[in-house]
Amino acid sequence: MKLAVTIVYLVLAAVLTAVVLLQEGKDPRDAAIMGGSSETFFSKNKAHTREGMMEKLTSVLAVVFFIFSVVLSLNFFK
Repeated sequence: MKLAVTIVYLVLAAVLTAVVLLQEGKDPRDAAIMGGSSETFFSKNKAHTREGMMEKLTSVLAVVFFIFSVVLSLNFFK
């Protein structure tokens, strides 16, 4: 059982790394060019874009990764 959890943990780590690397960087100069207003069409509908979905996926994977880390560190499996 511990072997299966460890394998899932390693796959999860690889997927989380890939998802983080696939995200685009945020340039602080973009806010200055666009006026810095958060009331734009794109900011209101950000959750429906690829970037918004990637951010949600990153959050979910990070929480699951943390849970697996705790489970593996507590030695539930013998």
